[in-house]
Amino acid sequence: MKLSLGFSPCPNDTFIFDALVNKKIDTAGFEFEVVLQDVETLNQWALQATLDITKLSFPAFFQSIDQYLLLNSGSALGKGVGPLLISKSEVKDQEQKMENLIIGLPGLHTTANLLFSFAYPNALKKKFMIFSSIEEAVLRGKIDLGVIIHENRFTYQQKGLYKIRDLGEYWEQQMNAPIPLGAIAIKRKLGAAAGKVNSLIKQSLDFAYSNYPVIADYVKQHSQEMSEDVMRQHIDLYVNNYSLDLGIEGRLAIETLHDVYNQSNKKAIAGHSLFL
Repeated sequence: MKLSLGFSPCPNDTFIFDALVNKKIDTAGFEFEVVLQDVETLNQWALQATLDITKLSFPAFFQSIDQYLLLNSGSALGKGVGPLLISKSEVKDQEQKMENLIIGLPGLHTTANLLFSFAYPNALKKKFMIFSSIEEAVLRGKIDLGVIIHENRFTYQQKGLYKIRDLGEYWEQQMNAPIPLGAIAIKRKLGAAAGKVNSLIKQSLDFAYSNYPVIADYVKQHSQEMSEDVMRQHIDLYVNNYSLDLGIEGRLAIETLHDVYNQSNKKAIAGHSLFL
């Protein structure tokens, strides 16, 4: 059975999927047509049900649950893993005047956007851009503040930028739940294949862990100029027990985020289960 599979070139995703897409494990007759894209492109594709299996942000998943089902393995959740709100100058939280500032965000459908809106509901001057361009936009004054994700968490200070608020920490304090960042979902119409694919993703991650901290060539190939230390920091931050198995706590956190999403969009999406 041949299935299309999309995920990002970031180390956490390539670490999880390396053994699967490069057949380091037995894929049980499944063939995967792999597409690597930034997460907001994958989000937009998911809204059109483009791929059979895809990485996507949770808000995009919530908008496409009539088409997709969340797999139990492969997702990115955790504590201390949330996006950061940064500035060019060392200032205190600007909550009082946030509504007047232009904020750079890594995509309309990203969890970063939802978490930012959760912390700053009155901040409406948003500029959506590729996540890797946000630091430079802040430095050049093209935007007032930026919300950074992925490896930029490890590099913003080296560029002379300052953290205003850890949006993940704010979520954890308010909701007492881990932060659901990215999901792995499969088309509902694939039926019984979903459970088999879920098992393969878990096997792929188990294989990756069995060789860690060695960084596979596949991860290096897609990590551009990132050092191996930063790759490991990235993997250690975003890949964890929730990636192997959401568990009760992970599912509850996703349901909590789903409720917040519905409240912020003044809608209630019902009729479909979220989980495999």
